[in-house]
Order: sequence, then C-alpha cells, then structure tokens
Amino acid sequence: MNQQIFAEIITIGDEILYGQITDTNSQWISAELDKLGIKIRQKSSVSDQADEILRIFSEASKRAHLIIITGGLGPTNDDVTKKTLCTYFNTQLVWNEAVLAHLESLFFIRGRTLSELNKQQALVPANCEVLMNKNGTAPGMWFNVNNVVYISLPGVPFEMKHILKDFGFDKIKQHFKTPVIAHRMIKTIGIGESTLSEIIAGWEAALPAHMSLAYLPSAGEVRLRITGTGENQEQLNAEIQHEIDQVLPLISAHVYGFDDDTLEYAVGQLLKKNNKTIATAESCTGGYLAHLLTSVPGSSAYYHGSVIAYQNKIKTELLDVPSGILTTYGAVSEQTVERMAKEVRLKLGTSIGVAASGIAGPDGGTDEKPVGTIWIAYADEHKVVTRKLQLSALRENNIRMTALAILNLVRNQLNNS
Repeated sequence: MNQQIFAEIITIGDEILYGQITDTNSQWISAELDKLGIKIRQKSSVSDQADEILRIFSEASKRAHLIIITGGLGPTNDDVTKKTLCTYFNTQLVWNEAVLAHLESLFFIRGRTLSELNKQQALVPANCEVLMNKNGTAPGMWFNVNNVVYISLPGVPFEMKHILKDFGFDKIKQHFKTPVIAHRMIKTIGIGESTLSEIIAGWEAALPAHMSLAYLPSAGEVRLRITGTGENQEQLNAEIQHEIDQVLPLISAHVYGFDDDTLEYAVGQLLKKNNKTIATAESCTGGYLAHLLTSVPGSSAYYHGSVIAYQNKIKTELLDVPSGILTTYGAVSEQTVERMAKEVRLKLGTSIGVAASGIAGPDGGTDEKPVGTIWIAYADEHKVVTRKLQLSALRENNIRMTALAILNLVRNQLNNS
C-alpha cells in the first residue's frame, strides 16, 4: 500500500480574518487534493504578520508532507509572504529572468508601463522553483525542504487555480506516490441520522478495513459518504459499488440519488419517466419550490408554472379557495392547501398540483399555530394527500425544508403509483 500523504492549507491575509472576503481557495484546493488521494490534515488562516506566518509554517511542517500557501504575494509592503519565506528557509530574493520577461510581455500587451514596484514580482526566494502565472503577475513557488513540499500561490482564485492546473498538480503527482482514493455518496431524505444509523449498523460494521462511512446530515437530508483507498481505481470502484448494492435494499425507500444528484433532479426524472407534469401553488415558500424545480435543465418538459398566492386575496381570486375556508380554518390549514393543490393543477393543466401554506417566521405564530407550522398538499386526478409539518423558528430553514418535503411527497407518490 502506498504511503498516505497529508497536506495542510494556509491562507495568509488580514482580510480573511476580518471576514471581508470568503476563503474559497481552501475549499477548492481540498477537493482537488482529495482527487489525488491526499488527505487534508488541517486548514489555517493567519494574519499578515511575519512572526505569525513563521510560527504556522513551523507547526505545519511537523504535521504535513505538503503545505499549500495562498495569499500575501502582491508587490506592496503589506504583502510579506516572499520575504517571510526567505527568513524561514534562510535564503534571499533573487531576480528570475523568466518571470521578468513574462511581466514585461504582460504589461506591453495591456498597454501599460512596467513600474519598479510591479517589477519586484520577479524577485523570488533563491531556493524555489517558479510555477509561472500565465494570468497575473505573482508567480507560484515550489520549495522542497527537509522532505516537505511547500507551494506558495497568489490569493486571487482564478490565478491560483490555473497555476495548480497548469503546473502544480502534475508536479505533486510526480513527487508523491499517492494512493488511489474514491468516494461515493448515497443521498437519503425523510429519515433521521440516528434511525438511518440503526438500520444499517450491521452493514456498516462489516465494511472492509480500507473503507469508511461518514454521515453528512443537512436540512431534511442525510448523505452517506463511502470512502475507499487502494491501489487500483477500477477495482476500488467495483468494491464500493458492491457495498452500495448490499445496503440499498435496507434503505431504498429513502434513497433519491447518488453523488451529485439533487432531489429536484431526481423528482424531475421521475416526472419524465412517468410522463407527468406539475404545477405549484406557493404561499410561505414564496416561489422557492418553483426555483428548485426550474433549476434543473430541461424542466420545461414537466413543469408548467406557479401561482404564488402569498396573500389570501390571491388564494381566493386566482385559486378559488372559498373565503369560508379561510375564515373557518385559516390560510394555514389542511383545507386550504388541499384546495390550492387541486385548483393549480386544473388551472395550469397539469397531472399534478402541489401546494404549501404556513408560518415561516420569525413572527406570526399563535399558540394554536406556532412559527414553523406548515401544511403541504399533493393532488392528482385520483387523490389528494396532505401533510402537516412542524418545523423550526428559522425562516430560511422553514422555507427550504418545506420545499424539500413537497418534492419528497411527489417522489413517494410517483414511486408508489
């Protein structure tokens, strides 16, 4: 078995620590290194202070075989990474003729004069191997010291990504003999993490030693990530698929897809498979359900449209919900959503109509109907199915959970039809 390679990612810049920008670099680098079979041991953000940078470099070198650093490579005085790298490696800055020629060409093409300040970008630590930056002025730098590889990259995401794609990843693959790694994701809905864990406990305990399982819960869903390591990609993929085939019969009612599948995509595929069309009547979700359905390319094949009946006046005038129902039972009621689902199906000429009405919050709740009380409905030519949800006090969470609950209701009805 190949040696496991561990990596650490360090982002440099006060703007990250202050929350002025979001560190998307670490997430992207992590995902790309994972494809190479390299595990991230730690991610760190550090200020533009030389002593702090030196400290984190020293600590990282004890944990990782590969350290990737982003940020702090500009030509101004507040960008200190290159100078700090010189201090750390006990070396000095030297002119790199290839970088200088690139800078002169880049500024000529842009119709600008290369200033002395920008010329400083061609100064690099003497012990580094330059990784050219075709899209900017700050080059990447590769260091191999005491069996640890350090890669320093500009913080601009577009530039950083292209340096790694053009040069960095190939060098990493050549330098480290990395194991083969594979991930598969089983996506479930309508079942809690603890219940799911109990159902598949026996299967999980019997997983081979080179495989592991992670539970990744989110709003309304639980993803099961199976990770395996080995030396042969094809064999590993087949082994993981075998384990998936073993567990699916235990949880098939709750599985809507795999890997990058979304629930809205899965429902769309079912609608097309069953030659069904759908329309939505939304109150508390305010069009979010329609957004999810239409985010899938080709959704016009099955999605007709929506009535966003946020006010009671719209419910009565456009969806023919009798005022007596609203007066007697209220907008947040089984009777109201049942009528909304029926009418939107008829008015938009679809096979299926779905509806939602509730109290998303944070205000508007009562003792009888607290915030998070939601009614949803499904209607087709044969039946109407309603559900009452009792969700949280968080508005955004309630909106998303309601939309997912409706999509899952549609999924269940189509699977059971």
